[in-house]
Amino acid sequence: MTDPRHEPLAYEELTVSVPGGELAVLRWPATVADAPTVIALHGITANALAWGEPARQLAGRATLIAPDLRGRGASRAVSGPYGLARHADDVAALAAALGLGRFSLAGHSMGAWVAALTAVRHPALVERLILVDGAVTFPLPLGADEGEVLAAVLGPALARLSMTFADRAEYRAFWRKHPALAEEWSDTTDAYTQRDLVGAEPELRSSCVLAAVQEDGGQVLLDPEAASAVHRLPCRAELLWAERGLLDEPQGLYDAQRLELAALDPERITVTAVPGTNHYTVLVGPRGAALIAERLLGRSGV
Repeated sequence: MTDPRHEPLAYEELTVSVPGGELAVLRWPATVADAPTVIALHGITANALAWGEPARQLAGRATLIAPDLRGRGASRAVSGPYGLARHADDVAALAAALGLGRFSLAGHSMGAWVAALTAVRHPALVERLILVDGAVTFPLPLGADEGEVLAAVLGPALARLSMTFADRAEYRAFWRKHPALAEEWSDTTDAYTQRDLVGAEPELRSSCVLAAVQEDGGQVLLDPEAASAVHRLPCRAELLWAERGLLDEPQGLYDAQRLELAALDPERITVTAVPGTNHYTVLVGPRGAALIAERLLGRSGV
């Protein structure tokens, strides 16, 4: 199915108590002395194994810690309230439970908004940020419907939440047809998508709780606290943005002109395009993951 040289890196799985339940957390431990520790946050309908390829690229040069955010993956049973501030406070609780002190924080897509908000709400904890294709908000067009915009942006990722699958092979086939992933499928991507499944055959379904996705998605689009976080950062950050979109379309979430209009503070935020990537492969593809791994190690960028 995939190149055996690209097998996922082994990880530990643990849980951390947060209000409403037990947050599932994956940890790829460092294998070298004095390695940095990074917490990494996934996107709106993803799970912790979305960070599997950056972990593989790191190859033990850092400790990478990735939670399943509440309402997703093995944290599906953690109750609401949801929302980006709730996720940010969960990150702080995770750091306290593991005794991390100050740490670097990375986030992809919705996770980038959560990462920026975590830094604002808990400035003593976050040393620096890596924001991957997210965290910068633009106003919705006048008269736009929030639900319609969310459905248009998320596309198949949102549609699958109401679908059932006869077996894991059918779910794999669903994802392998996704235009953003078809050309860059790997064992790490397969593991990430398979982690999403819950239930039993022939009625497997996504672990994502629809109410969580709707609440979080609405805040990504409209919440003023989340929108302003990237402009109020207490630490240095780098925004890595993908050239192409969620369906591998030529226009991604960002481009150089739009980001210039966003008026990000150049003294605080470095902005870097990641050529040849789309919204998914900037994280799960080898090219994007290799760059992210270097940034997580503190090389170039921030």
